[in-house]
Amino acid sequence: MTGQGKWGGMRGEGRPAGAATGLYSIIALKLGKSLLLLGITVGFYSLLDQDLQSAFEQFLLWVRLDPEHQFFADLGAKLQIMTPSSLAWIASGTLLYALLLLVESLGMMFRVFWAAWLAIGETAFFIPIEIYHLLRDFSPVVFIILVINVAVVWYLVKHRNRLFHHVTLAPRPSSAPGESGPTA
Repeated sequence: MTGQGKWGGMRGEGRPAGAATGLYSIIALKLGKSLLLLGITVGFYSLLDQDLQSAFEQFLLWVRLDPEHQFFADLGAKLQIMTPSSLAWIASGTLLYALLLLVESLGMMFRVFWAAWLAIGETAFFIPIEIYHLLRDFSPVVFIILVINVAVVWYLVKHRNRLFHHVTLAPRPSSAPGESGPTA
């Protein structure tokens, strides 16, 4: 039996009821990233009028990491030269990206066709950057992120017509030959 599923997606043609598990996983991933970035944005904005290096050291102590470690010491030194203006720009960019991911997630939840293309474009955008970083300096974390992004793009491209519905405008009724429109 073919027909619309509970949330507007097409069911049938021998597909099991859980056929959109991949889509739900992608939505959860994108929504999770969006909420994480919104939290980071709030954190950035709350740090605008504070000493970043001392706030960073307090955070490291709170999560029980050694602020004297070389990596954290170098990062703290870079935070020392960051101005409130540059932090505000970073926070604004993070907020915009979080909102893009949120809109993308909501669009995919409602299975609107533009959300599929937005997710494909947004995810595919990072693939060349990740390949560049892998060629420059291999990292298992970047490799895993690359594999996930390629899988997301492949899944959405392959299943976009099945998972997302198109919106078409109803044609305008045309007047019959010989009829004229309303007269004043």
